[in-house]
Amino acid sequence: MPSVEQLVLVLFGRVTEAVAQATSALLDGDVLLGQTVIDADRAIDQQTEVVGQLVWAQIDSQHPTPTELRHLVAVLLVLPELERSADLAEHIAQRAAGNVGANMTPVSRGIVQRMSEVAIEMWRSATNAYANRSAEGLDLHEADEELDILHERLTAEVAGGTMRPPVAAQVTLLARFYERLGDHSVNLTRRISIFQD
Repeated sequence: MPSVEQLVLVLFGRVTEAVAQATSALLDGDVLLGQTVIDADRAIDQQTEVVGQLVWAQIDSQHPTPTELRHLVAVLLVLPELERSADLAEHIAQRAAGNVGANMTPVSRGIVQRMSEVAIEMWRSATNAYANRSAEGLDLHEADEELDILHERLTAEVAGGTMRPPVAAQVTLLARFYERLGDHSVNLTRRISIFQD
């Protein structure tokens, strides 16, 4: 059976892939791909639960050393961030199923594409930090600020009134989803820093 570390890294990869696929589905109007992301979220939830159970089993039965216990607690703190981020990817995919992307302005589509690129790069950095058990030297502040700026630009595009109100409402939510994905990657690097203490 794969180790806890291997399972968590798989979760990191699945979340990152889900964000990329959800964005592609949204902007390409690919309903089937969007549904794939939605369906995959259930599997991510189940895998997260399995990993949590494995961690608790190790805590209860293996009498971990203080260092091992600190690491296991850090994993327990990482799991909710992964699960919530997968939920955000699912929310983006749901907008693909509603064909929101086809009704967005070209400017808003470009901003969403860039938000996705920044968020995915942040997630890849967080994944590498987890794999190396160290967030030393990793600073996602600049990328997180870019996401905040893009969020503001997308909100301003919505306020311009060039999209129909139902579409504008969904685009406003999309801006928030991508911003939150960035926030979760920042939170993850903070959790990973526990490994270094």
